[in-house]
Amino acid sequence: MTDLHDPLSERIIGCAIEVHRGTGPGLLESIYDVCLAYELQAAGLAFERQRPVPIDYKTMSIKTAFRVDFVVEGRVVVELKAVETMLPLHKAQVLTYLKLTGVSTGLLINFNVTVLKDGVRRVVWTPKADPGVPRSLGASAS
Repeated sequence: MTDLHDPLSERIIGCAIEVHRGTGPGLLESIYDVCLAYELQAAGLAFERQRPVPIDYKTMSIKTAFRVDFVVEGRVVVELKAVETMLPLHKAQVLTYLKLTGVSTGLLINFNVTVLKDGVRRVVWTPKADPGVPRSLGASAS
């Protein structure tokens, strides 16, 4: 597992662990979404839930191309899963959300595991290492 030791990530993971303790694996992602919102609010964290992420492609704009599960404190994208196995595609999804939102840190959390720490992955995007990627597809980088 990638190092998760930044204070905000730790607080978010703590909230997710609390949800997992109360619910266990095997539920729908939508249930974990509602429960995590409850725990984030109880922890006093500011967050946006189901934040729409638009994509501009050439001359068209898709206003709700994606919905990010959570953006916490404007600094961490949180994507929830309830899947048997996390795939490279799931990490790629979080990386895309980071690029499109301009946020550099993401947490991919799969609740369908026996021990939640086994279902947590941190994804980091460094704009300097990827300077040619605009926040929207087909838009010019500024």
